[in-house]
Amino acid sequence: MGIRHFLLAPVITLLAAFAACPEAAALSAPRLLINQDFPDPDVVKTAGGYFAFSTSTGSGRIPFATAPAPDGPWRVGGDALGAVPAWAKPDGGFWAPDVTQLADGAFVLYFAAALTAGGEMCLGAATAAKPAGPYTPAGDRPLVCVPEDHGDIDPQTFVDADGSRHLLYKSDGAATGAPAAIWTQRLQADGRTLTGPRTELLRADLTAEKAVVEAPSVVKTASRYLLFYSADTFQSSGYHTCYASAPTPAGPFVKADAQFLSTDLLGGKVDAPGGADVVDGHIFFHGWLGGGRTARGLYSLPVSFPADVPQLG
Repeated sequence: MGIRHFLLAPVITLLAAFAACPEAAALSAPRLLINQDFPDPDVVKTAGGYFAFSTSTGSGRIPFATAPAPDGPWRVGGDALGAVPAWAKPDGGFWAPDVTQLADGAFVLYFAAALTAGGEMCLGAATAAKPAGPYTPAGDRPLVCVPEDHGDIDPQTFVDADGSRHLLYKSDGAATGAPAAIWTQRLQADGRTLTGPRTELLRADLTAEKAVVEAPSVVKTASRYLLFYSADTFQSSGYHTCYASAPTPAGPFVKADAQFLSTDLLGGKVDAPGGADVVDGHIFFHGWLGGGRTARGLYSLPVSFPADVPQLG
């Protein structure tokens, strides 16, 4: 599937591919913002500056960082999650956080954690009066925990122009069943109550995705909704970022023909760029540091959306 251009002339095909290539469009090298382990970044713009949150590291259950501007300087602070949820394993890690601000000014933190019984990953929520927390877990049960998903991770919220709230996340899938998929479901105004049925937005159905799609993030352009997502396995240098386009936040989403961020497209300057989040004219993403597989730093590039198509630089 994809946004297909059936062009018969090879020269035209080549020119179109070059024009769509992010490497050709990029005007600057990726900027390394946090040169230490800060994976699965979520970036939030607030009245008091910019905040970023990451998967568990040695800095805390959910480390956070602050900056006065998108390009920094970024400084890693403490732990945003004030307590372990009653349903979660204390030592199971807290993955891919997302923070959103409600209409009343309160903040909600979403995260994935392992169940104390069984160990499958589920989604939880926590609340705080300030963006840095500390966040208090909401309720004694997960927000999303669908047994047939074989694990739910990578929560991400999207607030549309009409004020409606949407929670996106990944179902892990199974080796002998359906592959990974990305879903969305409406949230009530409190940010902690799901409403209506969930909708599948896209599934890992391309060879290059290696049965993995994850880390969803939605951007509203002038007339389209763009869903950025990561694909392939995160340990691989083939891990990359793609996008799909739709007329509504519920779809139908059509995948773009080409990858948007990859190790090759970025000239090897970032190894396995993924976990993307688009905020205030920048796309933030992580990549492996130092040629190894022990830490992922936070990077960014400018991004714009001429004619509803993302363009770097």
